[in-house]
Amino acid sequence: MRMLGISKADWKGTVLPGLLALLAVFALQIAGFAPLTRAGQLIFDAYIRAQPREYEAAPVRVVDIDEESLRRYGQWPWPRTQIAELTRRLGEAGAVAIALDIVFAEPDRTSPPRIAQSLRGTAGSEAAVAALSRLPDNDAQLAAAWTEQPIVTGFFLTGDALRSQAMPKAGFAISGTPPGDAVPRFTNAVQPLPVLAEAATGNGSVTLAGDSDGIIRKAPLLFRQRDELLPSLSLEALRVAQRAGAILVKASDGSGSLGGGRGTSDVVSVKVGDFEVPTTESGALWMYYTRPRPDRVVPAWQILSGVLTPAQMTERFGGHITFVGAGAVGLRDLVSTPLQDRELGVMIHAQAAEQMILGKFLVRPDWAVGLERALVLLLGGALLLLLPRLGAAKGAGLGAVFAGGSLGGSWYAFSGQQFLLDPTYPVLAVLAVYLTQTGFSYYREEQQRRYIHRAFDRYLSPELVRRIAANPAQLELGGEEREMTVLFCDIRSFSRISEQFQPNQIIRLLISFLTPMCDVLLRRKATIDKFMGDAILAFWNAPLDDPDQYENAARAALEMVAELDELNRTMAGRGDEPWPSTLKIGIGLNAGPCCVGNMGSAQRLAYSLIGDTVNLASRIEGLTKFYGIPIAIGSTLRAKLPGFATVAVDLVRVVGRDAPEEIAALIGDEHIAASPEFQQFATSHNAMLAAYRELNFKIAAQWLDEIEQPAKDFGLGKVHALYRERVTKLELDPPGADWDGVFAATEK
Repeated sequence: MRMLGISKADWKGTVLPGLLALLAVFALQIAGFAPLTRAGQLIFDAYIRAQPREYEAAPVRVVDIDEESLRRYGQWPWPRTQIAELTRRLGEAGAVAIALDIVFAEPDRTSPPRIAQSLRGTAGSEAAVAALSRLPDNDAQLAAAWTEQPIVTGFFLTGDALRSQAMPKAGFAISGTPPGDAVPRFTNAVQPLPVLAEAATGNGSVTLAGDSDGIIRKAPLLFRQRDELLPSLSLEALRVAQRAGAILVKASDGSGSLGGGRGTSDVVSVKVGDFEVPTTESGALWMYYTRPRPDRVVPAWQILSGVLTPAQMTERFGGHITFVGAGAVGLRDLVSTPLQDRELGVMIHAQAAEQMILGKFLVRPDWAVGLERALVLLLGGALLLLLPRLGAAKGAGLGAVFAGGSLGGSWYAFSGQQFLLDPTYPVLAVLAVYLTQTGFSYYREEQQRRYIHRAFDRYLSPELVRRIAANPAQLELGGEEREMTVLFCDIRSFSRISEQFQPNQIIRLLISFLTPMCDVLLRRKATIDKFMGDAILAFWNAPLDDPDQYENAARAALEMVAELDELNRTMAGRGDEPWPSTLKIGIGLNAGPCCVGNMGSAQRLAYSLIGDTVNLASRIEGLTKFYGIPIAIGSTLRAKLPGFATVAVDLVRVVGRDAPEEIAALIGDEHIAASPEFQQFATSHNAMLAAYRELNFKIAAQWLDEIEQPAKDFGLGKVHALYRERVTKLELDPPGADWDGVFAATEK
């Protein structure tokens, strides 16, 4: 994973869930998950609505038995003689095939012999019965008329128990393995009367079955009843129009097109006469619908009434395949298509014939399934590996490119090549990977933020916690070396104070003291490391960078002293809370390199720091009591605070450290440093120190006399008292030549 730039944590936390999501989508694709298959169908519907097949004049017409035809020629069913007249006129006009989307399964009730039979036994009807019986049968007349016309009758296929077996008028030739269960199988047929079926030139199924949502997207060209292959009405009409013989069915293994997930017995194409039609594996034609075209349809009454002249009839029907269907209200064989919620069933057969004649096909190539599966793995896998490095925003852009490319490619394939490529699964794979990985990434980040809040809420300022939680990458857990500023704060004479109060009072006193002190520290962006009884350890510049760490530390120390003065004024007079008459603190500050991070054992960790800088800060804090100053700082930090009011106190060799350190007192901020009083005092104080370190003890004593009061005013009264004591002793007993002016501390 490192070779791919993915950390182990990212692999387990986000990539692995994304991979599982991708595999789940791939498994659904292999299984053909019905709801997602329907989503692909709806996309194809949208394509057809956006760009339907452009209508081109083709030798196909539809005769519609509409409302006006029923008004003129009576209620349906019409006498078979009327149907004979209709088909006769179409035949005379030169129709090359007359395909009837009507199943004449029952005898004509208006036939004279049928009427005679119904009148038998009725008193006084003997003459009428005899006369009617001598008249020709309507069904026989229709059959006689059909023997002279290219009629294609229709039959329905059902799943009922076998009562009738449909038989094709022409045989089938199979190239390859005979079609298997992919071709729709039925058990029963509802057929025209035998006399009519025998008279017809062709016989085809009018059965149309939509997809699971009822929409007809494919027109079946082949059916199977028991072991008999049967043609559709449109395919049979095309055969009859060409006077062709057997219909050639090509299976996968007989066409050289094996692949793409097809089985060896799946249908690849159907060839009838001069036309070869690509099909689905079940032998169906993907319908490429046009928008409604009124000139495609001729009402039946116009043919029967003679309103169309012979020339007009020849123009409209000569050399045409003519489909006859019923569009009148109550008779409508209505279906749903991607373009029309209510479309005549006969129109599906007519448009299927148009497509076959014009060669305008929608094709789902054999390689479509393989390509779609490859895209799922390629696009999903690419996003899977790139997302951890790109992040959510850029990953969303890349995912949008992948998804948009899939949709755009699918649309281009449809609009430019009439290929049906389903973008559903590639888009879903991209979406699933993105949502899963970003969801798990968000969960991990939330877990990390909660961990950060738990870990730092109590000893980091709220602002710092928010910054870390917003960008955890800023937090490098584990030891790292940083330039830092360290603060130790301790209550003076706390042991003596503790003798005055009960344990629970001591706790309340500490809370009253530590709470405002911590408020100051957190306000100044400090990290509070720990409390050690009455002592506080805090630091700056970790876990986040603080470019103002030195100033923040100095101001925090000054504000803590000021806050304590306020506490002494307000708390000492309260009788309900424990508080000594005056509480004093010592603060030691130092700056330098430290090692900071999570430290401890495998069972318990604490975010803390170690190093010589920390040890020296602790020793400096201990010296504040000795020198009687509230805030003492190391030389490194003093050099970082040129604008603050500081003065050197002493060169000290602290316990446990060989190198001496110049300790300074932090007296105030920039305003104090800029005051004439402080500047004059600092100059005199520095002159005193210089004389002292140069063994000019008499001059040093003079300076001490001169600035005695200013030293007290600036909190250095005890410091100057110590120097007066040293100067007096050294004047009486001068040191040797190796004297360096360093004070060796004997206590921590």
